Amino acid sequence: MNAIADPARLPGVWRAGEMDRAAPAGIPSGHARLDQELPGGGWPRGALTEILHDGAGLGEVSLLFPALKTVAEEGRAVAWIHPPHLPYAPALARAGVPLEACLVVRPASSEEALWSADQALRSGACGAVLFWLPGNPDYAWLRRLQMAAESGRTLAVLFRPAAAAALSTPAQLRVLVTQREGRPMLAIPKRRGPPLSFPIAIRIPGRPWKAPRGREGPADVAALPALSLVPLDAGVLARHAVRFPA
Repeated sequence: MNAIADPARLPGVWRAGEMDRAAPAGIPSGHARLDQELPGGGWPRGALTEILHDGAGLGEVSLLFPALKTVAEEGRAVAWIHPPHLPYAPALARAGVPLEACLVVRPASSEEALWSADQALRSGACGAVLFWLPGNPDYAWLRRLQMAAESGRTLAVLFRPAAAAALSTPAQLRVLVTQREGRPMLAIPKRRGPPLSFPIAIRIPGRPWKAPRGREGPADVAALPALSLVPLDAGVLARHAVRFPA
């Protein structure tokens, strides 16, 4: 007579009240306290992560700098799809993220933004794709982006308003960023395990990612020569690719 397998021992299955200790190793966040709370000990590869926040400059992007440095050292690109501001090059450089690995995509419409994110995730050339999508993308599109991240083994991070916490999502991980007395506070309303409802404080060294007034805009960018990082059929990516200013 065959023994009945314990479902908790099956791949991708975990008990709701416990952390998924069998999760694949993640990309270390650079913050030991946060890594303790992330299944796999870091940001998940091949999965969609949502970072929820209200307003820019809370540390929601610089929170990812150590992981971006890691994927760039692996020889993979970092794509920024439809960011609200041109990422601040000096802060990236101080964090060890090589500017030549960074690709900014400026889509002309919400459809192009979704398509660009999907292509960047599937390409395999990008180790991380950070994207901001207009409005509230529907669940089907988010599911497609989750599958694209799996296909490309890519760190996929969608930045959304905190109000999106009320919406269902296929994202494997959700992190809510707030601020208290000038320090970023992180809660984890969704992960492979019980939610982390009590925020933890972390310290993010360096300057905010947002460029000071007067340092952003078309005059500061030039055409990106390293289009080999992008699949040849990714016309939207190629047309909108720009390099960070020095």
